Amino acid sequence: MDNSNLLVGLDIGTTSVKAVVADSGKVIGAVAIPNKGMRHGNIVDIDETASAINRALKEIAKKTNANIYRVVTGIPVGMLQLETVSDLVNVSDNGQEVGNHDVTRVVRAAIRSAVKNEREPISFLPSRFLIDGKTEVDDPRKMIAHSLSVQGIMLTAPASPLHNIKKAIERAGYSNNFFIPTPLAIASVALNESERHFGSIILDLGGGVTTATVIHNNQIKYANIDFEGGSDISNDISVVLSTSNKDAEQIKLDYGYADPSLASAKNKFAVNSVGSNGQQMVDEKYLSEIINARVIQTIARIKKGLVKHDALELPGGIIITGGSSLLQGFDSIIANTLNVKARIYQPDQIGMRNPIYSAAYGVVNYAYKMSEIDFLVISAIYGRGALGQGKQSTQEKPKISKRTVTLNETKRKEEYNRHGLLKREQSPHSKTKNNTQNKDKGFKNFFKKFFD
Repeated sequence: MDNSNLLVGLDIGTTSVKAVVADSGKVIGAVAIPNKGMRHGNIVDIDETASAINRALKEIAKKTNANIYRVVTGIPVGMLQLETVSDLVNVSDNGQEVGNHDVTRVVRAAIRSAVKNEREPISFLPSRFLIDGKTEVDDPRKMIAHSLSVQGIMLTAPASPLHNIKKAIERAGYSNNFFIPTPLAIASVALNESERHFGSIILDLGGGVTTATVIHNNQIKYANIDFEGGSDISNDISVVLSTSNKDAEQIKLDYGYADPSLASAKNKFAVNSVGSNGQQMVDEKYLSEIINARVIQTIARIKKGLVKHDALELPGGIIITGGSSLLQGFDSIIANTLNVKARIYQPDQIGMRNPIYSAAYGVVNYAYKMSEIDFLVISAIYGRGALGQGKQSTQEKPKISKRTVTLNETKRKEEYNRHGLLKREQSPHSKTKNNTQNKDKGFKNFFKKFFD
């Protein structure tokens, strides 16, 4: 099949590697492969992690009958550091039209002026461009200017862990085109427009790490990371029931509840216990009490940071995702413990109706929805090669399809304005539908010029 529009979103997690492949924005396959090379969100064995990545990408290539050229990887919020940056470049003493090169130059200058030792830029989110220091615009191209300045948020990651991720992908036999902040990726699919703008909390219940990320005005405002996750729940079950970790994980998935009130003491199941003859019978209620104890401890730690930053007052509430959200009753436990509305998100596409795919699906969705300015930012950070096809001949030009215009998912409700926000900030200028369509109209031509 024609692979020129294929893009793979990669989520390298503590317990598994998830890969979602999309063709021109439409998901056509997803896989999850166990990963033994990470612990609590950090790579501890590059070869094991590389093996999991290799298996995931080979399996999804086989599943979709496609060759994988473009890989985009999510970077977890625990690695990210945010900083406001700005800079200015000269366009022309006599004034001339701003071009792609000028945008790339000013973004690169802003990043270089602020990036610190031992950290590398991951993403840059422009908040505004200024023509000649006074005219604020969203897209400065084709406007006459003497100078061009930019202000925005730079997201960086520590060089050493980032190197390990790159090396693992490389040893798997692939190259990563660029990185996307995982919370923004999840927000692009799990939150509607109002939730992203007025403020919500994404609670990602991973295998080794639990993260709560505040999204407000479409940006990351705060994150709270707890280094416990689903694997710690499985370990508790293993210890209390004297069974292997493998059996404990399966028992959790088959019989476990996050909320013990949903379980029944009458429903019992057999457990292979170490050191005992035969099997012991355990009821769902007892198992769920083991699970709930760890869940309550984790939520209590996460709550402290959220309360300190007034995040629980945000109108969007909490959107729960990640593998551990499969435990029934997690949403009610969150809602009752934190006194906030909560819901569970999982992709609704056939073949990946499972919350473990939220991040990988978000990565491809976020990438396909990037604007021309976003791609210029990517080229400023990663170079032009970041937008090419990793294993394709340099003689071939990848065909980029026209991006579908995304309209407002919901209308912003007036009552949201009555709620307190995390920080009182002026909302960014909204873009009209016509402006969006005009930008998307030149999408194909932009890439033709870019690669030519």
